[in-house]
Amino acid sequence: MPGLPSSVLFCCDHNSVRSPMAEGVMKKLYGHDCYVQSAGVKSELDIDGFAVTVCREIGVELERHRVRSFDEMQEWGDDLTGFDLIVALSPASQRRALDLTRVFHLEVEYWAILDPTGLGETRDARLAAYRQTRDQIRTRLLGRFGPATAE
Repeated sequence: MPGLPSSVLFCCDHNSVRSPMAEGVMKKLYGHDCYVQSAGVKSELDIDGFAVTVCREIGVELERHRVRSFDEMQEWGDDLTGFDLIVALSPASQRRALDLTRVFHLEVEYWAILDPTGLGETRDARLAAYRQTRDQIRTRLLGRFGPATAE
């Protein structure tokens, strides 16, 4: 199993559900052992309230997450070459990450993580879908990077 990289960027379509969840859970599991950020292909949405709720259940705070796109990230000075690993959580973000990294060597992994938006007819059913996504992310993180060092 590969060890914990020094920096990881998680990305998805809007940086409002999956990638901020992955960023928050990774920070909870591994603390300051790894620099972690997230971005989206687009950034027109705010952080998703259901994502905030289900992450709060496990002690991960997302309320202050600021949604940002790849373009905004670069405008704000976060250079992609500074990351050891990019983890794409959606096909569109994988394509964008591969496109942005084609001129230099940077590892891009794709994790097929459920997009819970639009799933479930009731609040409880929606929360269940978001919990499934959160737990899927946590399982992938532990499987990829090993036991938590900060929990």
